[in-house]
Amino acid sequence: MNTTQAPLFHRDFTLVVLGQIVSLFGSAILRFALPLYLLRQTGSPALFGAVGAAAFIPAVLCSPVGGVAADRVNKRNIMVVLDFSTAALVLAFALLLDRAPLVPLTAGCLMLLYGIAGAYQPAVQASIPLLAAEDQLTRANAVINMVDTLAALLGPVTGGVLFGAFGIRPILWVGMGSFFLSAVMELFIRIPHSPRTAAGGVLSTVRRDLGESWRFIRREKPVFLSVMVVLALFNLALSAALVVGIPVAVVQTLGMSDGRLGITQGAMGLGGLFGGILAALLGPRLRLRRGSALLLAASLTAAGMGLALLPGVPPVPGWWGVTAMSFAVMVLSSVLVVVLSAAVQGQTPPDLLGKVMAFIMAVSNCASPLGQAIYGALFEGCPAWAVLLGAAAASAVTAAYSRRVFRALDAGGAAPNGTNGDPARMIP
Repeated sequence: MNTTQAPLFHRDFTLVVLGQIVSLFGSAILRFALPLYLLRQTGSPALFGAVGAAAFIPAVLCSPVGGVAADRVNKRNIMVVLDFSTAALVLAFALLLDRAPLVPLTAGCLMLLYGIAGAYQPAVQASIPLLAAEDQLTRANAVINMVDTLAALLGPVTGGVLFGAFGIRPILWVGMGSFFLSAVMELFIRIPHSPRTAAGGVLSTVRRDLGESWRFIRREKPVFLSVMVVLALFNLALSAALVVGIPVAVVQTLGMSDGRLGITQGAMGLGGLFGGILAALLGPRLRLRRGSALLLAASLTAAGMGLALLPGVPPVPGWWGVTAMSFAVMVLSSVLVVVLSAAVQGQTPPDLLGKVMAFIMAVSNCASPLGQAIYGALFEGCPAWAVLLGAAAASAVTAAYSRRVFRALDAGGAAPNGTNGDPARMIP
């Protein structure tokens, strides 16, 4: 691990940050516009949730493969190839639009976009400890998180304006250009790389490397298993509800325009940016043992959204309430993500970091497709306010359980309450 006292924003880290800004902006504008286009064309929350769930599955499956690649292949090359590939994918979608059935075309494009993103992010995460000193890991993660949320701010706002004024096609060209430009910028990044010889074929290498990361987690860091259980439960209870529920609430329940939906989702990006700045300013003073309080506060924001959608609340004040709560939930989640990422990176050997981070991301996100499909059906048949209040209650239970887990991870030791990391014994 790099422990020199070099400035954080040296040439290569700065190029990574700039490349992420451009690439993630392209991803954000497409992830906003394509599901909205499908919802507008079909008017079905159930189909909207089902397509979102299907799109998330490749991200879960590709993340471990991306982690293996991040520990064996030059991380810069992974970023370059995947950004060029995404630009080609968006070009193909633009050429096939109006020539192929909408639902399978959109679902296929979103699945590939999410799959590429799942393979891409482990390379970024694994490069951070190689480009930042150990005492700068929290700041470096905060910067990368702020870049992600800046894109989440600008993408929906830009997408809402362009989509409302010109339709889907200008968004496709902007997204394609963003990925192409990012790939060109990433060609000039230098990330330290020690080649590792792969014995056997690709599948056997992936299986062996993932087994190595599993053994490390199971034997040396069983608390990572507990963290994955908490995050998976929270994704199932709350994150999936917000992914499906915010567009449905704003567009269908409140009857707002595409531009106002863009503002709401932009507020989420602004909240993430604020949370990243807050995490960077506080740095080592942030302790993961307070993570359960952050999750509980996020649950309360979902309850606030439900209250804003109660019958009798006028649409405009309701929209402002949903937007304000969207900002708040991202502030809270961004602070938690920064602190959690730094804790895992600081407790994992560099040669395992890509695989371990990818393993945690994959397991934590595995509940999201199921959650999105379930919430799509719930929003189809139930009032939005009732669904969000139910999601808030379920996530609050998970937040209460997470207290002992985050304390154990903050201590850097064993799984809580002597469970030895067995997830089946972690459920209260």
